[in-house]
Amino acid sequence: MTRRIFWDDAYVKEFDAEVVSVGGDRVVLDQTAFNPRGGGLVSDTGSLGGSKMLEAVKEGEEIFHVLETAGGLSPGDRVHGALDWDKRHRIMRMHTTAHILSAVVNGETGALITGNQISPGGSRVDFNLEDFDKEKMSYYIDRVNEAAARGLEVKSFFMKREEALANPGFVKLANAMPPSLDLLRVVQIGDVDIQADGGVHVRNTREIGRVVGVKTENKGKSNRRLYFTVE
Repeated sequence: MTRRIFWDDAYVKEFDAEVVSVGGDRVVLDQTAFNPRGGGLVSDTGSLGGSKMLEAVKEGEEIFHVLETAGGLSPGDRVHGALDWDKRHRIMRMHTTAHILSAVVNGETGALITGNQISPGGSRVDFNLEDFDKEKMSYYIDRVNEAAARGLEVKSFFMKREEALANPGFVKLANAMPPSLDLLRVVQIGDVDIQADGGVHVRNTREIGRVVGVKTENKGKSNRRLYFTVE
């Protein structure tokens, strides 16, 4: 399994790795700092071995790097990878914001997440709510900004599944449970949120900046969508 450098340090911008396998334009490495698409997050992009790295995708527990061209690469080769850092850092800011937002809405209403999309240009979270007007959106966004301004530490660690699921409020997904693994990677944001998560986050909530609610949408019975961005 590819070692996930971003689990140890999400701020690694460049790295060296060994090619494990090549299939077409898809390359597997022994380690990577590219966070793959998944869990609502878009993939990192950048360069790898002199080629554009278009997308990283996870299949099972393996990470495949989709290159513009993998021509000339063979197993055993050493390659250098570099992330599009501006994109990555915005994804980190958006992702930590989404966790705080889910904690705020869950704490206020008990609502769970029914979907999400985290991208550098703008993000959204869906909740199983019947009512979610502009006034309430503004209130929740204000609460998120208040939490972010406190400069909360964001940390990750591994926890036994049964211990993690015993935490009140740990599960915030309406239609899914955390992966059925003995050990879960857990992300904790100060005293605001704790939940299983495999993605990338900022170290401190002050990095988020100002969170702005963009709009809300009715996506069907008891399903409300909130779009937001960070400045």
